[in-house]
Amino acid sequence: MSVDSNLFENLMNFTTNNSPKFTLHLNDDDYVLVNVSIENSSVPVNEPTTRGGVYFSEKYAYKMKGAIKDLSVVPLLTKKMLGPNTEFGELKISTSIALDGKLTSLEILTNLTNSVQTPDSIELSMIIIKLELL
Repeated sequence: MSVDSNLFENLMNFTTNNSPKFTLHLNDDDYVLVNVSIENSSVPVNEPTTRGGVYFSEKYAYKMKGAIKDLSVVPLLTKKMLGPNTEFGELKISTSIALDGKLTSLEILTNLTNSVQTPDSIELSMIIIKLELL
């Protein structure tokens, strides 16, 4: 995992105190993420481990949740989900946050760990694996 803790803290604080726009980029289409929350929380493992022989998990993870109102994204998420699928991909999300007094573009790479579909949206639960300033 390649997450700069200071950059993560800035992202988490900015998201809590503001309402930045988050955009999921998937198969050459963009989807707006709403109701985004970001936190650092524990993972149900006793020690750092390889989970399912597919990905490595620490005891704590940077987690992100958000919802997409466009349900046309649902079929595109199938190969992105962790779990029984061993050929998953990263989700790329972009946003802008204030750093040193100016708005800076940021790319967030995540693994999708869970999704819950409602009649009008799909809620995504993700683990942040990398932050990149653009």
